[in-house]
Amino acid sequence: MKRKRVLVTGGAGFIGSHLCEKLLEQGNDVVCMDNLFTGQKDNIRHLMDNPYFEFIRQDILEDIYVECDQIYNLACPASPIHYQYDPIKTGKTSVVGALHTLGLAKRCHARILQASTSEVYGDPEVHPQPESYRGSVNPNGIRSCYDEGKRMAETLFFDYHRQHGVDIKVIRIFNTYGPRMRSDDGRVVSNFIVQALRGQDITIYGDGKQTRSFCYVDDLVDGMIRMMNSRDDFTGPVNLGNPGEFTMLQLAEMIIYMTNSKSKIVYLPLPQDDPTQRKPIIDLAKKELSWEPSIPLEEGLVKTILYFRETMEKDNAINFYQ
Repeated sequence: MKRKRVLVTGGAGFIGSHLCEKLLEQGNDVVCMDNLFTGQKDNIRHLMDNPYFEFIRQDILEDIYVECDQIYNLACPASPIHYQYDPIKTGKTSVVGALHTLGLAKRCHARILQASTSEVYGDPEVHPQPESYRGSVNPNGIRSCYDEGKRMAETLFFDYHRQHGVDIKVIRIFNTYGPRMRSDDGRVVSNFIVQALRGQDITIYGDGKQTRSFCYVDDLVDGMIRMMNSRDDFTGPVNLGNPGEFTMLQLAEMIIYMTNSKSKIVYLPLPQDDPTQRKPIIDLAKKELSWEPSIPLEEGLVKTILYFRETMEKDNAINFYQ
């Protein structure tokens, strides 16, 4: 087999680093591009000595000069804390980033996959969510920079496909968790685990009855690669997520039990436009990709808790010797 040269934008991030690792295992040349706004060098440090791995520190808003056979476009902050920090930059990252990567795919005749998001469904009025659902998104709320940016990116992908024949794939990622999540990213799994390990109050926004579906990162990466290598005439969009549905209260109680924490649960007001329900229908992924997640929430949480425990112990040791 010819070794493929694969560009992963956002490759030093939580999901991107796992994707780079898997692509290398499968015998590809991997170019990881990241501006390290939310990505971290520590996520890819173990890959640096691999002769088939290359890291480029660059913002996706700059022109990209890389030769490649495939492109995974993951570049964009994905947690509310980070994407609301600079909402204009977030919107530009989705839209201008899509234009730059699509232009590169057109020039190189490369296949390109867009990492879209379940956030394109907004606060859904249809539950669970199929790919045919067009969403209920506030175009001028505090989450719009991310939600609408990703929706526009999807539009550009399909327009490049129709107008220029660019070979595209579009996935919609539902809540994903696992090792290499940032402890400060504000997402619910990492928040709850860090608070529980520190013995702090666990903060639930709203009444705790809102639901999410949690997919372990290894399952997601498998689905992404299957989508990239799927049949030529299947563009998506396709949902990738775990259809198991849990309330925030259930998740908090599970993590408290698994960490043997003495943390108490406290309730805070629900942020604007925070979705009350989120669960994917994955029938299309099953049919077209022969994919469905295999790692249950409890098993994935064990691995994620271990990662955070080891990371926090390491950080505490460094602080002690400093």
